[in-house]
Amino acid sequence: MNLIAIDIGNTNINIALFLDNEEKFIESIAGKSKKELEDCLKKAWEEIPVSKSSKEKKRDGVIVVSSVKPEWTEIIREIAKESLNEKVYIIGKEIPLPISLWVDEPEKVGTDRVVAAAAAYDVVGNAVVVADFGTAVTIDLVDDNGIFLGGIICPGFEISAKALRDNTAQLPNIKVTKPNAPYGKNTEDAINCGLYYSIVGALHEVVRRYADDLGNWPQTIITGSGAKTIYTDCEFVDDYVPNLVVRGVFLAYKKFIESKEEA
Repeated sequence: MNLIAIDIGNTNINIALFLDNEEKFIESIAGKSKKELEDCLKKAWEEIPVSKSSKEKKRDGVIVVSSVKPEWTEIIREIAKESLNEKVYIIGKEIPLPISLWVDEPEKVGTDRVVAAAAAYDVVGNAVVVADFGTAVTIDLVDDNGIFLGGIICPGFEISAKALRDNTAQLPNIKVTKPNAPYGKNTEDAINCGLYYSIVGALHEVVRRYADDLGNWPQTIITGSGAKTIYTDCEFVDDYVPNLVVRGVFLAYKKFIESKEEA
């Protein structure tokens, strides 16, 4: 199966190419850069072989999107139609969600959270926590039966840093990094420590409470642009998997095709 998996987030768009079920490359592009998006999509699409059964030399692949930002979804649709003459398939619309949800309003859960959770469960096979560190931080729980139970949402590093800058008289904006010490000896380091350890502490506390609810400690996987920053300080985290969402997009489409073949 050949597929371009696209994860449209709040800040960036990740584009991954899968050829014959194998991941070939992933590129992260600022959502505002339409030219870069177009160039990346063209590059990926040209890697997909032409279908042997196609008289029109049509490429044997599809474009599948998980999106939390509708306006960027429309940009991707336009590029696919105008530059590639291809249709885009959207997770949660043309493509069903790959796992069941036990939440109050399933249609309002970000598909990025759902497909990442599904990808993690597909590997682990048991209860698993998936924490995604992007513009926002989401920490979600899947039970032993592969059902998405819900999760928590809190501000990511950049939002928190900006909030301090915008709502105080003298505090500067900073980029959060792993601290050299547990306390700051200047204002910038103090903010950095505060934001860094608050996220590490929040992750541990949330996972602990999930474990209390489950009756056992679940495996924990972290992903997203900010995950690598904290990974080495989280001994309770089992794995750091970059770009878990695009792998979940691939899984969702694969399950969709398999269900059609079985029907």
